[in-house]
Amino acid sequence: MSASAHTAARLCRATVAAAMQHLATPQGMSQWALGMWNCREVEPGLVTGESLFDGGVAWARIVKLADADAVDYHVGASPEKLLPRIHARVIDGPLLGHPTGTCVVSLLAWQPEGMSEERWRRLVVSHETEIELIQAQLGAAGR
Repeated sequence: MSASAHTAARLCRATVAAAMQHLATPQGMSQWALGMWNCREVEPGLVTGESLFDGGVAWARIVKLADADAVDYHVGASPEKLLPRIHARVIDGPLLGHPTGTCVVSLLAWQPEGMSEERWRRLVVSHETEIELIQAQLGAAGR
């Protein structure tokens, strides 16, 4: 048995609140989530979009964690088959010695049983690109 996980993180010029708004809302996700392109909310917290790789329909439930500056994304091919595979976390920059008005944004993904290595590689590359988009978009919003 083996399990894989991937983490991508960047220091961002934004407050924790601004980063959370960008990560935990359909409006924010629609700007950076490559697997949920044209992201739109179907019901509160449930979004759907299209994969930029194959045009397939994807679904996600956005679960903002009340006791942390974090979001769980339960994702899948249909609303009935969502798995908690993606996690985002925001840490206030000064807690890690960075300047006020910054934060560290991390994306963590877990590879579920049955996901092909090709699909897993695409997810890893997507997260590397998505974290760059998030950093750039948060930086641009703070100017």
